[in-house]
Amino acid sequence: MLEQGQSNGRKTIADILLPETPESVAAAYGRLAGRAKVEDFGLLEEDVVVLDTETTGLSFADCQLTEIAAARLRGREVVETFRTFVNPGMPIPKNIAALTHITDADVADAPTPEEAVASLAEFVGGAPVLAHNATFDRTFVERVSGGREVSDMWVDTLALSRIALPRLMTHKLQDMAEAFGCDSVTHRAMDDVEALAGMWRIILCALTDLPAGLLEVLANMHPEVEWAYRPILSHLALANPGVPFSLVGARRDLVGALKVSMRPDVDEKPTSAIAPSRDEVSQAFGPDGAIASMYEGYEARSSQVEMAEEVRSALESKTLRSIEAGTGVGKSVAYLLPLALYAKKNNVTCGVATKSNALTDQLVSHELPALSGALPGGVSYTCLKGYDHYPCLRRLGRAASGDLPMGEARQNGRSDATVAADMLTAIAVTYAYACQSVEGDLDALGIRWGSVPKSMLTVSSGECQRSRCPYYPNLCMLHGARRRAASADLVVTNHSLLLRNVEADGKILPPVRNWVIDEAHSFENEARRQWALEVSAERARALFESLGGTKSGVIASFSALAAGSEAAMPAMGLLAKGASSIQRASVASADFFDAVRGLIRLARGGNGYDTVNVWLGEENRSTDEWAAVSEAGLTLIDRLDAARHDLEGAQRVCSAAIENLPGDLAEACRQLEEMSKACRVIVEGKDDSYVCSAEVSRAKRRQGFERLVAEKLDVGEELADRWYPEMRSVTFCSATMSVDGDFSHFEESMGLNRLPAARHREIALPSCYDFDKNMSVIVARDLPDPRDSGYLVALENLLYDVHVAMGGSVLTLFTNRREMEQVYAALSDKLATAGIEVAMQERGSSTRRLREKFVSEKSLSLMALKSFWEGFDAAGDTLRCVVIPKLPFSSPAEPLSQERSSRDRQAWRRWSLPEAVISLKQAAGRLIRTSTDTGVLVLADSRITTKGYGKTFVRSLPSANVSVLGADMVGRYLESWRESH
Repeated sequence: MLEQGQSNGRKTIADILLPETPESVAAAYGRLAGRAKVEDFGLLEEDVVVLDTETTGLSFADCQLTEIAAARLRGREVVETFRTFVNPGMPIPKNIAALTHITDADVADAPTPEEAVASLAEFVGGAPVLAHNATFDRTFVERVSGGREVSDMWVDTLALSRIALPRLMTHKLQDMAEAFGCDSVTHRAMDDVEALAGMWRIILCALTDLPAGLLEVLANMHPEVEWAYRPILSHLALANPGVPFSLVGARRDLVGALKVSMRPDVDEKPTSAIAPSRDEVSQAFGPDGAIASMYEGYEARSSQVEMAEEVRSALESKTLRSIEAGTGVGKSVAYLLPLALYAKKNNVTCGVATKSNALTDQLVSHELPALSGALPGGVSYTCLKGYDHYPCLRRLGRAASGDLPMGEARQNGRSDATVAADMLTAIAVTYAYACQSVEGDLDALGIRWGSVPKSMLTVSSGECQRSRCPYYPNLCMLHGARRRAASADLVVTNHSLLLRNVEADGKILPPVRNWVIDEAHSFENEARRQWALEVSAERARALFESLGGTKSGVIASFSALAAGSEAAMPAMGLLAKGASSIQRASVASADFFDAVRGLIRLARGGNGYDTVNVWLGEENRSTDEWAAVSEAGLTLIDRLDAARHDLEGAQRVCSAAIENLPGDLAEACRQLEEMSKACRVIVEGKDDSYVCSAEVSRAKRRQGFERLVAEKLDVGEELADRWYPEMRSVTFCSATMSVDGDFSHFEESMGLNRLPAARHREIALPSCYDFDKNMSVIVARDLPDPRDSGYLVALENLLYDVHVAMGGSVLTLFTNRREMEQVYAALSDKLATAGIEVAMQERGSSTRRLREKFVSEKSLSLMALKSFWEGFDAAGDTLRCVVIPKLPFSSPAEPLSQERSSRDRQAWRRWSLPEAVISLKQAAGRLIRTSTDTGVLVLADSRITTKGYGKTFVRSLPSANVSVLGADMVGRYLESWRESH
């Protein structure tokens, strides 16, 4: 049986188009292959070399070339080819050999890297080189002696394809070549070269489909930057020289014909809402129903049908649900179907909120298009995210014509030239995307955010010009999406935006009264983050620097505007007064954070880390250190309020007198107000709904980065008081809610225990997978207590045995970075000698890239931290074993734990224990992601057998197949397990 969501067959263009691609754009993409056979691009296809390499791996530092292939293009013909194996001077890893079918025997007598690259340089002869992800190929070629002689001009067709074809959901060469009918890609260099040779003309044709005049705009922007795509765009722009381009006009052509019919608030409809019937839902999951038509080889899942009925019942009875649905139930379709039917029947909008944008994108890219195709009349849906996910088209124009924000970029070892070129590519991709997309966000564009500051292309809510912007509202990608969301059947968003909407009293999202909260185990923590108040030394400095004074910054800019308008002249005095007020507030802020730095003397524990969180409880607030903070804080509050008063007065005068006034000053006033409010709550300490803390550092290099934070203690109380009364139905769902079958912790954290009993119920649905058969659990009973000094040495021995027995593909999930680093340092070389490669989640490393590396290299093992405990899928043999060295209890030194303990003697059992159980269940869930996955969970914390609470962890796991073994027996058990699996 295929998993729901799988399909067979060759990819077509329709398969790789982003959902909601305009028909005209889809039709143009469909014509590209035919056009590519006849169109002439002159110099762009004369004496151009297409190149690809194969290597022993992805690391520039440790891996070597194994094959190089190239082809010379003239016109539409390949006139000459080059191909050679390369002796890497090292064994080819098994997973690479399986992927490329290049063996050690193939390269044994091959040229050395120097010989191969010299031959390549002779073949290329300095001609322009095309490569898909050219940075990879170029780096491997140029790190070989003589590699820089190959060519001075490398064109990355991956980035160029994103400009040319912005509506594709994938720009992988294999996917594009298959969809557009080019030669298929088989992870051999020459096959990739042939595929790219076919795609080159399609990319050029697609570039010419961009609006008239845009290519010239892109080719001419920032001429001081060396940009590989400039000659290509300039040549193509010659076909329509001097044609003016207007993004407003392009957006109007694309969006103008769309009609938005706002859905009513269901609470304001004159007639009662009608829920779908039980029969409608059950029939949809039947053999001839809508859901069956979405998947090949569909088989009904009883738990999925039961969950859909619970969501339907909640809609009908206007009640709340907590549904724990194990892996494999098919939660997404189970809640989407009844929500869609309800929305269509009543002409209202329903909502889905997920923890991660990854699941949000999955729903919008896969499940919802399939469901829309299966239901009569389709399903309309919109995805909404926060401001920083959408391009501001006004700021995009400024980025193309104004100065590049080089000072805001994170260089990460890149040269200024490389960073500037990445910025131009980001601008070009965003322009192309805006010309072909009614709505959409930056997440789909493949922009290198390591080089490109998001502020170059996005704005905050306060910075948004709204009615003063020529794109507002319908032509704007954010506000247009929000308006269209109010006319959709379903809105899909993330937890953070929904919670900000609660805080904003419903002013951000459409009036949705029926919600499903997926990944609900994370909702409480996200609410605590979204509703937190913060005073940060870094943010304060940035605010005062941006405001500047009479000679620089926002104040100087507004002074210049006011000087040019007679009606705005009264603002000049207010701005001058505001400049003085800001200077005084800046000094007060510096004094305040100097005092905050002194709180380091109150720090307890910290496990030797430089940065610690100090709980601002009653005891610490009675110290001399806090007295200094309080005195400086009250002064700062007064200075902030005075500055805001002066600047708000200037803002009012300028706003009345000057059209199209920038929003910078209004945004700064908002930030001053927020800073004052947060400072007041934390310094005064009168609001007991908050837990307050200070983040300070012992390290001199971290001075100037102090923070004070106030977080809501009881999120459930806030939800019960502020949100549930406004809702008709809310369904929480997750694979991990209950603790040993009990929902009490989840109900308390969500405030559901505050509701009348008849308004809420919980239900646990079993997984459709056979966990007892497919997941084995091992508890190592005789390791030292994790708090004992001998524990790490014993853990190292156990992990060595586990890795060797499993032959790699092991994920070890730590709770403490220093312990992970110590274990990795002790084991990595030892395991390498045994033929096992282990990676570690290093400080500052990209979690996304590490996940991709782990998934792509079948036998690789990984040691990682919290970001890998949940939301990480590695199906099949890529992941066969998960090791948990230590039960994931929160630190008793954390401010939230201390605040809870100060108010409740049972806080550890009410909060810390169930939270640790849920985290362990999440980690265990990484192991079995499909019905055919098998794996072993190793628990290396002996407290499971020595403490009374250990049984709670074991009974909460999805598998009852648990073995308690001595540490010396674990390796032998795993060897036996591998033989039988």
